Amino acid sequence: MVMSYKYYIHLGTVNNVILLSTDGYVVLHSETTLMLKILLYTANFAPEPTGIGKYSGEMAAWLAAQGHQVRVVSAPPYYPSWKLEKGYAWPPYRREQWQGVDVWRAPLWVPSKPNGITRLLHLFTFVLSSLPVMLWQILWRPNVVITVAPALMCAPTGWLVARLSGGKAWLHIQDFEVDVAFQMGLLKGKLLKKVVLGSERWLLRRFDSVSSISGQMLDKLRQKGIAERKIRFFPNWVDIAHIFPLDKPSDYREELDIHTDTKVVLFSGTLGGKQGLMVIPDAARKLSHRKDLIFIICGDGVMKPQLEAASAGLTNIRFLPLQPFGRLGQLLGLADIHLLPQSPDAADLVLPSKLSGMLASGRPVIAMCQQSTEIARLVTECGLVVAPEDGSALADAVIKLADDNELRKDLGIKARHSAKEKFEKHGVLNRLVYQLRFVTGTVQNAIYDLSSH
Repeated sequence: MVMSYKYYIHLGTVNNVILLSTDGYVVLHSETTLMLKILLYTANFAPEPTGIGKYSGEMAAWLAAQGHQVRVVSAPPYYPSWKLEKGYAWPPYRREQWQGVDVWRAPLWVPSKPNGITRLLHLFTFVLSSLPVMLWQILWRPNVVITVAPALMCAPTGWLVARLSGGKAWLHIQDFEVDVAFQMGLLKGKLLKKVVLGSERWLLRRFDSVSSISGQMLDKLRQKGIAERKIRFFPNWVDIAHIFPLDKPSDYREELDIHTDTKVVLFSGTLGGKQGLMVIPDAARKLSHRKDLIFIICGDGVMKPQLEAASAGLTNIRFLPLQPFGRLGQLLGLADIHLLPQSPDAADLVLPSKLSGMLASGRPVIAMCQQSTEIARLVTECGLVVAPEDGSALADAVIKLADDNELRKDLGIKARHSAKEKFEKHGVLNRLVYQLRFVTGTVQNAIYDLSSH
């Protein structure tokens, strides 16, 4: 007899669940009977320290720690430096065990100076090289194949492997790379746009589930014609036990010889082209007379040479290389004010993953984006929002926060609360497991179905 279950109730730490069927029967299952075989297909994976690689790695490790069988097909680490990590050039194909996860690596070409065309070629090489590796996974018969976009080029392979293995096809969208490419001028032409966006809509509709990381990005899926029953909310998360408000000055203050009375304005993250980063040296130049302020830009990426050139001669701006993950809490706690710049062309097509860490550190945020965006909605609760790429507006906002200790403290408390309420790691990933069980039919009609959230 096949039962349709109505409720999913976890019984504390005893690894049992009660499943109450729609027919009124109560069935006790061991948690192990509900474990899933999950195949994750992503161009970026651990040990990449930022962006999609970081989140894909943390998700896979967490799922494996819960007892699920997890396999990953990925490229070797190369981001954000756009250079293959040492030791990964040869052999081109390899299989690794990483934190309980079975990782299969396929090679890709990494351009030294990525642009619109070279990025497409770069991703296409991974699609080709990973195809035989993905097809081999059919024999493993995963319950669900999760494809992460970018790169959307991987989606057809992910969908095909799910169908041939009898599993469910799930597409997780971290940003709408196609829309971003056209809006930022990386791809051009009305006919090309019509063909590419039409193909994208057709492809998205083929998947059993399509998830994204913000409310407005879910609205974008609806605009693309994705059925409501297929849409899932799966935000990026933060480990609030690892990043929290410091009760004493950050270790970085002493290491960088920053006086305790100096206010630190920090940007930490990938130095990419979608973020409107050139506004930071502009604002720093306008505030060069304020000896109690220092701007710090921490990270790596294609924009770093331009930022360094624009900052030449400024004594109130410093650059730090990407810092170890183990020191992230200390780094974010160095800030008195966090900066979240964003290109006006991309602001509503992405939700920067770095925002959750900023909030968890208990410091106010200045976001440079349009007022109508999801970023603005989140930051308005715990910081200030100014127009993108406006150095004068950014300078004014920095002065407002730097000169008002009580305002900074109040907004920082609200930031921490927002991180705990919306982005806490275990809550987000537990909800993902409920969604996966619902989608795969392991628990049908589960009460914790979040498809409409």
